[in-house]
Amino acid sequence: MITAGGSSGLSAVLLCVMIKLMFIAGVGGFAGTCVRFLVARLMCGIAPTAVFPWGTFLVNVVGCFLIGIILGAGERLHVLSSTESALFVTGFCGGFTTFSAFANDIYSFGSRGDWSVGALYAALSVAAGVAMVIAGRLVVR
Repeated sequence: MITAGGSSGLSAVLLCVMIKLMFIAGVGGFAGTCVRFLVARLMCGIAPTAVFPWGTFLVNVVGCFLIGIILGAGERLHVLSSTESALFVTGFCGGFTTFSAFANDIYSFGSRGDWSVGALYAALSVAAGVAMVIAGRLVVR
């Protein structure tokens, strides 16, 4: 049982903090998803998506750029709080595109000198992602 004092009180505080961060991430995710929706619709009017998924490509590339700016500035200036990270990184960039997190994971491997692990992660992720799309389509056929 969660009470106001003792270790259970600490658990209650941590739970409240986690709920707050989840709500903030959700707000950012909603905004990112709305922007992705608008970009995809605008791109449909500019470039035919039957030839190449320009809307998806654009949000993936822009999302990678944004997560690079946000995390890079946060590291350089030591200013990215857990609330800001939840809103902009997990929330907005996550809603805008999950590809930005994927690219940052690969960068993290490389920055530690583990480029081969990063390359393996990238190849496996893409192969598994495509395989799961195929599997999902086969399941509903």
